[in-house]
Amino acid sequence: MRKKCIFCQHKVTAIDFKETALLGRFLSSWAKIKPARENGTCAKHQRKLKLAIKNARFMGLMPFTKG
Repeated sequence: MRKKCIFCQHKVTAIDFKETALLGRFLSSWAKIKPARENGTCAKHQRKLKLAIKNARFMGLMPFTKG
């Protein structure tokens, strides 16, 4: 059984790159973006999530790697 998308359940329209606590849930232990099959996100929200994480990394709010 596939997980339900957390963003669809809460009817989220935009994912903000400044919410680093939320975005951190979708990263692996090495700060890599987890795939949608592990996150349980739908394709639409996975794309928005990817852009938000990349923007947060560019702005210096999140790490590119851990190590």
